[in-house]
Amino acid sequence: MSAGNHAQGVAYHAGRLGIPATIVMPSFTPNVKVRHTRNFGAEVVLHGESLSEAAAEAHRIAEARKLVFVHPYDDPLIIAGQGTIGLEMLQDAPELDTIVVPVGGGGMISGIAVAAKARQPEIRIVGVETSGYAALFQALHGSPVQVGGETIAEGIAVRDIGKLALGICKALVDEVLLVEETEIETAIQMLLEIEKTVAEGAGAAGLAAVLAHRAKFAGRKLGIVLTGGNIDTRLLASILMRGLVRDGRIVRLRVKISDRPGQLAAVSALIAGTGANIIEVQHQRLFGGVAAKSADLDVMLETRDRVHVGETIEVLRAAGYKVRLLEGATD
Repeated sequence: MSAGNHAQGVAYHAGRLGIPATIVMPSFTPNVKVRHTRNFGAEVVLHGESLSEAAAEAHRIAEARKLVFVHPYDDPLIIAGQGTIGLEMLQDAPELDTIVVPVGGGGMISGIAVAAKARQPEIRIVGVETSGYAALFQALHGSPVQVGGETIAEGIAVRDIGKLALGICKALVDEVLLVEETEIETAIQMLLEIEKTVAEGAGAAGLAAVLAHRAKFAGRKLGIVLTGGNIDTRLLASILMRGLVRDGRIVRLRVKISDRPGQLAAVSALIAGTGANIIEVQHQRLFGGVAAKSADLDVMLETRDRVHVGETIEVLRAAGYKVRLLEGATD
């Protein structure tokens, strides 16, 4: 069973070796992960609303068909294989003193912790979970594990930390940090815009933690594991647009105008003069108590930043228009 990345690894190598593979994935798995897994030749079964439900179905199929079950994170050989990430990172950058790892079932961080601390015992291993799926955080703090809800980091939306992995984490993981959904979105956006790297929600969780907990990492030499780039294109587009709204680069203004010819042209000219770009315009004459000879002009703009938004609003107000910022930045 897998939420996507383990599935593709198993499917790829099974295909190379000529071994039939069946992968059970939760029903919410992004289409891109399902498609890639099938393209590698595996049979994909979509089942359940969580990885735990998919796991139960995978065990049932394995028993019924006499198949070998390859656990995605609670298997010593899988953990050892994932641990080679830590070896490669230290081989390329031996000066690292901290490695930040997204956590799902705990296998990857366990392997990295074993390998990295064998090489550099003082290195810090920091795990990252979403606040809705904080199973390792709760387990390490002695709290009952309670997880659930929607997340864009479905690759680490895991309820059950592996028993073997949990023992290793208790011994070798220094800290587990939690991140919010909007912080993950921001990390995805920054990786794409700055590093030109596409990361899925789980893959961007490490950077999200560094951005959200800057003081913890100040002055340290970090390695961040990007655990996957399998993100649905529609979701990626939505995240990028939402990021533009948060940054004040796309905003909606409501401008009170007289309902007579030429007003739209006058407002458009003022906006154009500021360098802002009009994306969408809507007249509103009927709702919200608009006076009979007036209209609300809702304008969606593309701007440089929040400062530019403020400058555009001031130009409109200086020309005598009443302007209200509806969404996208601080007025």
